[in-house]
Amino acid sequence: MYKSFYNLKRNPFEITPDPAFLFPTKRHNEALAALYYGVRRHKGFVVMTGEVGTGKTLLVRCLLQLLNQNDIAYAYVFNGRLSPLEFLQYIAGDFGLSSSGKNKSELLLMLSNYVISRHQKRLTTVLVVDEAHHVSAEVLEEIRLLTNLETTQQKLLQILLVGQPELDEKLDSVELRQLKQRVALRSQLQPLDPEETRGYIQRRLLVAGANPNAPALFPAETIAAVYRHSMGIPRLINTVCENALISAYARQSPYVTPDIVEEIAADFRLGVVRPSQSEPARTSENSDARQTAKIMLDLHEYLMRMRSSDVEPPRALGPRAIKQ
Repeated sequence: MYKSFYNLKRNPFEITPDPAFLFPTKRHNEALAALYYGVRRHKGFVVMTGEVGTGKTLLVRCLLQLLNQNDIAYAYVFNGRLSPLEFLQYIAGDFGLSSSGKNKSELLLMLSNYVISRHQKRLTTVLVVDEAHHVSAEVLEEIRLLTNLETTQQKLLQILLVGQPELDEKLDSVELRQLKQRVALRSQLQPLDPEETRGYIQRRLLVAGANPNAPALFPAETIAAVYRHSMGIPRLINTVCENALISAYARQSPYVTPDIVEEIAADFRLGVVRPSQSEPARTSENSDARQTAKIMLDLHEYLMRMRSSDVEPPRALGPRAIKQ
């Protein structure tokens, strides 16, 4: 809608993970290098974590694009809420194997033969598990056992676990310590800093066809507002900037102003964070505890005064009064 008005060839702030729009920060480059090295060097387990919207899936897409060669076959699991049997059925199907009607032992044997056969032909087999923080401990254990396919020099199946920081917490658990010890490479994505946010916005505009010599579509003060509301999270940057361009176009403004960003942030309630369901209960419990402690301290102080004056305390200040 606004592309012709701003002389753009495509929408610069789509939230879909398009590798063409990768903005290579130092952390993103390191993470992509770790993923690529882990696969090419047959390291077995590689883990990448990062907060929501920091670009994990985009990096996976970039990796798969780099690995799009005849010697690579991969299964890509994007829904971790599967039982162990469903998980094995899914990856077998994604590898092009027939999994219909097969039990767990048959699936494992079929997958093993497939991986071994590819290794004998010097071909690489990769399993990518996105949203891995949703994967149950049982399925993660099944994944670990798949890496038992190995030679004395390398792993036959390369496994990439990609997820939110909760994945790190899972891997730190006692029941998954064997899996954690097998992780060969780890990387973590972080939100962008203010300077990276500026570069991120400018790069996406250039990829979308913006004229680098034209006046800034997003002036410095506007980018500062975008950063303040998005906290440097790429997905939120895209959401704010996309809607800001639409609003600026509706006003026929030649550039996006900070007040437009403020309006978009308010519309999307970016400053509103609701506590989880468990938090109100804890707040209530803490309030009750503070109230009880205050009553106990008041009672103690009163009794000390009564003792010093040899006056018997009134019956109203007994346990029943404390309970109330």
